[in-house]
Amino acid sequence: MKIIINNSSMMPIYEQVVEQIKTMIVRGDLKKDDILPSVRTLARELKISALTVKKAYDNLEQDGFIVTVHGKGSYVAGAGSDFLQEERRKEVEADLEMAIQKGIQCGMSSQELRDLFEVLLEE
Repeated sequence: MKIIINNSSMMPIYEQVVEQIKTMIVRGDLKKDDILPSVRTLARELKISALTVKKAYDNLEQDGFIVTVHGKGSYVAGAGSDFLQEERRKEVEADLEMAIQKGIQCGMSSQELRDLFEVLLEE
């Protein structure tokens, strides 16, 4: 599993791990019932504390992305297509929000942004 830790990021390391694993699940790189590396193994690979990985896994489990079976390991949860669809919609919403903010910063009016959106939808 390819996770990159950015030590100069303002985002805590466990959140970086959570976000990257979520992205892998949503994109389909990790599928239902795929096993994740053990806490100790991932901590060793990333050269971070096992407690940091444990916190990331706990967050992923709380959010419904993984399931942990004591003594067996952590697996990608059998998230229904509705769950994954909602996650994808949230990503699109965030991307659109960023695009709108960028347009506003460039001095575009609400109508100009709507017109541009309509033109892009037609393509």
